[in-house]
Amino acid sequence: MNRLFGTAKPKGPAPNLNDCISGIDSRGESIDKKISRLDAELGKYKDQMKKMRDGPSKNMVKQKAMRVLKQKKMYEQQRDQLSNQSFNLEQSNFAIQTVKDTKTTVDAMKVGVKEFKKEYKKINIDQIEDIQDQLEDLTEEANEIQEVLGRSYGMPEIDDAELDAELDALGDDLALDDDTSYLDEATSAPNPPTADPLATNKDGVPVDEFGLPQMQRN
Repeated sequence: MNRLFGTAKPKGPAPNLNDCISGIDSRGESIDKKISRLDAELGKYKDQMKKMRDGPSKNMVKQKAMRVLKQKKMYEQQRDQLSNQSFNLEQSNFAIQTVKDTKTTVDAMKVGVKEFKKEYKKINIDQIEDIQDQLEDLTEEANEIQEVLGRSYGMPEIDDAELDAELDALGDDLALDDDTSYLDEATSAPNPPTADPLATNKDGVPVDEFGLPQMQRN
């Protein structure tokens, strides 16, 4: 039977949008190159017609330019069609990829929720509350210990009357400290003598800075 009908050819991989887009873009680039060559040819005919007088020769060149222009217009239409196809395929590919990404995100969220539930089961709320109560009790006990350790011993007893008297006396001391009359006395003191050490008295005897006769040295 295989000799009569032959064997089926193995199927290749199914086409995908990326391959289709690449193929269309490649065809568009090929058409762009053709349009560029036709533009160069039109430019050459244009220069020729500028240098030629009206007549059969110029008309012949004009007919060639018209034929090249028609080819260019045809290629431009094909390029526009390919561009539109490529754009539509890219939009479809984007939409499909978005759906895939969304599915991946949802799957990851499901796994996350499952792991969260699994770990949450390991937590005992009552146990946490007991730990919090124990920490609170231990903190209170620690504060009580610090208060006991901070007690003072052998301190004299002072009543309210003694406290008031001490405060009143302290106020009097502060009032005395505010008295600046001693500064007035200091500023009113006589200036120190400024007599010249080499001065003499009325008898011509040398005197010191205090006006006393100086000792004679042998």
